[in-house]
Amino acid sequence: MKKKAFVPFMTLTTAALMLAACGGGGNDANETASADENNSNNTNANANNEAANNAAEDQEEVTIDFMHLWPQGSSPDHHRIVSDIIADFEAEHPHVTVELEVLENEQYKNKLQVVSSSNQLPDVGMTWPAGFLEPYVNGDMFTPLDDILEEDGLRDEFVAGTLEAYEVDGESYALPLELNIAPVFYNKAIFEEHGVEVPETYDEFLEVIDTLAEAGMPPIALGNRDRWTGSLWYMYLADRIGGSEALNSAIDRSGSFEDERLVEAAEKIQEMVDHDAFISGFNGLSDQEAKAEFMNGSAAMYLIGSWDLPNYTTNEEVPQEFRDSIDFFKFPEVDGGDGNVDNWVGGPGVGLFVSEESDVQEESKAFVKHFAQEWGKRSVEEAGVIPGTQVNTEEVDLPDLFVDVLDDLNNANDITLFADVQMSSSVAETHLNMIQSLFGGETTPEEFAETHEEALQEDE
Repeated sequence: MKKKAFVPFMTLTTAALMLAACGGGGNDANETASADENNSNNTNANANNEAANNAAEDQEEVTIDFMHLWPQGSSPDHHRIVSDIIADFEAEHPHVTVELEVLENEQYKNKLQVVSSSNQLPDVGMTWPAGFLEPYVNGDMFTPLDDILEEDGLRDEFVAGTLEAYEVDGESYALPLELNIAPVFYNKAIFEEHGVEVPETYDEFLEVIDTLAEAGMPPIALGNRDRWTGSLWYMYLADRIGGSEALNSAIDRSGSFEDERLVEAAEKIQEMVDHDAFISGFNGLSDQEAKAEFMNGSAAMYLIGSWDLPNYTTNEEVPQEFRDSIDFFKFPEVDGGDGNVDNWVGGPGVGLFVSEESDVQEESKAFVKHFAQEWGKRSVEEAGVIPGTQVNTEEVDLPDLFVDVLDDLNNANDITLFADVQMSSSVAETHLNMIQSLFGGETTPEEFAETHEEALQEDE
């Protein structure tokens, strides 16, 4: 919000009195001198304005290529805010044009990999933290952004701990836009219709699944063609059985993926499949297709990141009746497990990078700084997004569902970063392929763990 300049009343009054005194008692010589002085001032002012205009006109017109993953169809609020932020930036920087390429999540990842192999990265793009980011940094493809983080106290605007997820060797390579946790969203109307209640334990969860499945209502919408969606389910079971330490230590190599607790988590995935927990054909469906099944009332539950909150809160293209019927619950505890029900899968989401090879790096850095700040101001109320920058919840008007998720995020006991994001790209590919095989019954839990362990050892 722009602030109006405040000019003290006494200053204006004093100036008026001084002008009146000069006008009433001055002689011709004073008037001539005053006129000459005014003419000189006007000439200087005109010269300064002309110089400023010439400087603006002399600025070379540049284009920033920007690639993001929020299409208008699937992420209308995100897409609209991005467009508005770009329009504002272009208005403030008339010599800059931002050209967009917008892709769905998986298309985006594939395109980024392709263009990076030929040194054709966009000037500005989106990246995930940790293991996803590191190969690009190690390949000198992303440029450090610490210089703009030190400008105007920008670093202090981010939630503590978020910037670190995008650091390599102490330097920051992206500005975080999101913080996420992954709740189990559910349709209250479907639960009520079938007489089931929110489960608190895994055994109760299976009972809910069985009741819904026997009534012909698909319990869970899952699009596992994208594979990371199935990874969310595995990660929660690994956490609830082994605590956050089990999976994290296997990945960071202080432990092993053949830990019996991680094998048991894989066993429970196949147990859920055997109970018909997921919609028909789930391994061949995309996440977008599964989401559509949940949103048209053809499935009772859907596990997804809080980035999807707009569809259940602020997206006016979604019927209000449906939005009113959606709530969420924490992933249930596993009896005898070491996990805490307040442990979440999640963490920082996408952030903005600037290409090391960009020909317009100065303008690109100015753009990502502007974008991150404006996104933080607008995304909460306008899109129901938890940004990477700090939010004063007392100053924003938020839907109840959003507030509840935000409260759980604030009160989280632990947040485990998405497994594929923690891993190197080669190990992540192994993990995601094995997730799909596990859900499809094409591998045993023991083989699942062994293959992960071999990939992690080879990557050391």
